[in-house]
Amino acid sequence: MNTHPQLDHASEPLVHAAIQGDHHAMDQLLRLHEPFIYNVAWKYTNDPDEARDLTQETLVKIMTKLPTFKGKSAFRTWAYRIVVNQFLQTKRRPMEDRWKGFDDFGQQLDAIPSPDLSPEEEEEQILRTKTARTRCMSGMLMCLTREQRLMYLIGDVFNIDHHIGSEIFGLTKANYRQKLARTRKEFHAFMNRQCGLVKLDNPCRCSKKAKAMEAAGRMRTDARLFDPEFTATIEKYAVEVGDEVADIVDRKYLEFFQKHPTKEDFNVDTVVEELLNDRDLHKHFE
Repeated sequence: MNTHPQLDHASEPLVHAAIQGDHHAMDQLLRLHEPFIYNVAWKYTNDPDEARDLTQETLVKIMTKLPTFKGKSAFRTWAYRIVVNQFLQTKRRPMEDRWKGFDDFGQQLDAIPSPDLSPEEEEEQILRTKTARTRCMSGMLMCLTREQRLMYLIGDVFNIDHHIGSEIFGLTKANYRQKLARTRKEFHAFMNRQCGLVKLDNPCRCSKKAKAMEAAGRMRTDARLFDPEFTATIEKYAVEVGDEVADIVDRKYLEFFQKHPTKEDFNVDTVVEELLNDRDLHKHFE
């Protein structure tokens, strides 16, 4: 099972110390889980600033609820259950209402011109193409319902084991797998008929769309996506496990998402630092 034993093992002594009021242990515990929570939030909201706010809200919940943790499950399972609940209940973010669904998203993609590119132009705009691809696939995620999006991200893209996934969503394993399979089928059906990455004869080409979008002022090359702070990818979190999450065909789709950038630098000006300096929150442990 994908239990990330090293993460669970590292969390255990920190949890006990933090419950006893050790602020340093609380700091370490929150920092240990902040990267995963933030990066799921980033893909969930399609906005780094919104992801930061959502991460902070979630870490506050974990911090204030920690004294209620009884150890009946692994801390990570308990904490990710809070993550799921907080993500599903939070206020709607602007990107969630940008498209009505896959049909609307596909129509808007089709409306973007696809100018022909010379081989030299294709080579010159590799970075623009990566940016357009990341933005496009992030947009696809926003066409899913909240539960579908979160389940697809956690269960497939970040590859959390189905046994844990069913627990954190409060579902039976059979129901969890069924819901995830339906989501995957709907999502991949859209890519299968629209995305040129999947089928060469599909209408959408990242490089062509990138050129048209930038010429129209609808996209700029966002260097932050690819600077050293964001050079790691979701693959770091998608640990290979015996419990396969998809068949070979579905893995072709997932690989595109697991190449998406992730934020790695959490050493300076993090939400954890803000939380631990908030005296109003300390009363829960004093």
